Amino acid sequence: MSLLFPALQEASSQTALRFGDRALSYHELARAASGLAARLDHSARVAVWATPTLETAVGVIAGLVAGVPVVPVNPKSGERELTHIIGDSTPAQVLAGPDADLPEPLSGLPRTGVDLDELLSDEATASWGLPPEPSPGSAALIVYTSGTTGPPKGVVLSRRAIASNLDALEDAWEWTADDVLVHGLPLFHVHGLILGVLGPLRRGGTLRHLGHFTPEGVTRELAGGGTMLFGVPTMYHRLAAACETAPELAEALRGARLLVSGSAALPLPDHERLTRATGQRVIERYGMTETLMNTSVRADGEPRPGTVGVPLRDVDVRLVDESGERVPEGDSESVGELQVRGPNLFTEYLNRPDATTEAFDGGWFRTGDMATRDPDGYIRLVGRKATDLIKSGGYKIGAGEIENVLLSHSGVAEAAVTGEPDEDLGERVVAWIVPADPQSPPDGDALSALVAEQLAPHKRPRVVRFLDALPRNDMGKVLKRELSGGQ
Repeated sequence: MSLLFPALQEASSQTALRFGDRALSYHELARAASGLAARLDHSARVAVWATPTLETAVGVIAGLVAGVPVVPVNPKSGERELTHIIGDSTPAQVLAGPDADLPEPLSGLPRTGVDLDELLSDEATASWGLPPEPSPGSAALIVYTSGTTGPPKGVVLSRRAIASNLDALEDAWEWTADDVLVHGLPLFHVHGLILGVLGPLRRGGTLRHLGHFTPEGVTRELAGGGTMLFGVPTMYHRLAAACETAPELAEALRGARLLVSGSAALPLPDHERLTRATGQRVIERYGMTETLMNTSVRADGEPRPGTVGVPLRDVDVRLVDESGERVPEGDSESVGELQVRGPNLFTEYLNRPDATTEAFDGGWFRTGDMATRDPDGYIRLVGRKATDLIKSGGYKIGAGEIENVLLSHSGVAEAAVTGEPDEDLGERVVAWIVPADPQSPPDGDALSALVAEQLAPHKRPRVVRFLDALPRNDMGKVLKRELSGGQ
């Protein structure tokens, strides 16, 4: 495997990272990261307090160049979750900006401040040198899952997995050193950290991080030379709405080379609104903490809304039905669990050999996501096996297609679909609606009729419930277990 970050060796004056009005060139990043790497305990893991700042990026890069496994810590985690993560990963120290106020579960760890002014003025780093490249199979990051089905699990990701996946995205997205990536994603997750920070650095390009997402920030950065935008559906929904009154935003989006959405499905109405406003097509990709990216619509391919594209280079994908049989390729009607294999897969769940073994079917990772596959290879996600596949009256019904129909109604701002037990049907379809006008919500029977008309009668919601807002996690995913009461 080549160097994980070749551009750090070159240490040019090109901007590597910019957060607001603070920036580091590749030379400054290499100097700061190598200086910080020298202060790390190379025999143990290191936690990084993952705020959306330059300090977080430098802390992660320092761990990676030192060959020290990095545990990004979500600053919004509760005390119980933090206690579990620190106890499970046992880091020897925590890296944080000098002004960061760390919570109680981290107070017992030795703290190493990431003070960029000090690192860049330290005479000891003036003659910096990067350590030798660690082995490809060594652990690079330990990223914790969201813990929706139990305590969060530590996903061990190797340097090989990260490098191979970012190179597959280089192929799919035609990603080069000339690209300037814009995003405002959190830095404790695969999307914002691995794709959004390590991706540009591996290519030798530039990241402009918004700090916090705003349509105004997107306008400023894309209009000022940004070529790519990464976001989650909630962000693109807000951009679509903002385009209606902000022509400068629509123009900035129109000038981008690539708009990428991920972490959850982008509803078809938002695809259509953005295309009408900008002439651009948002492309979607599909991945998980354990697998990194598996599929994507290609930059040179057909932008087919409602799909997550085709398998990335070196990633094998198959669909498996309930009996364990492989769904034949070319069968676009049958739903199966999506399973993957390739160099992008995680190494193990930290301290959980039982969970690691259970996650695999032979050499194939069980994603738990249900999908169909078009004859030309495009993957359409139906939803999670546990929460989005509804078995009603002998039919297997995907929540996603019903949600898209509901969102096409002008009176619906947000929609989620779940199943709940029914004595006659096994499960009945339930729609959870956030009305566009809370004072005048749409008629529930009319919404059910709309679904029956556009899809099929058996897919109509038997129950419609109205909410002020849908419960979501930090990445914008709807927490359906909270809607269904954990059923």
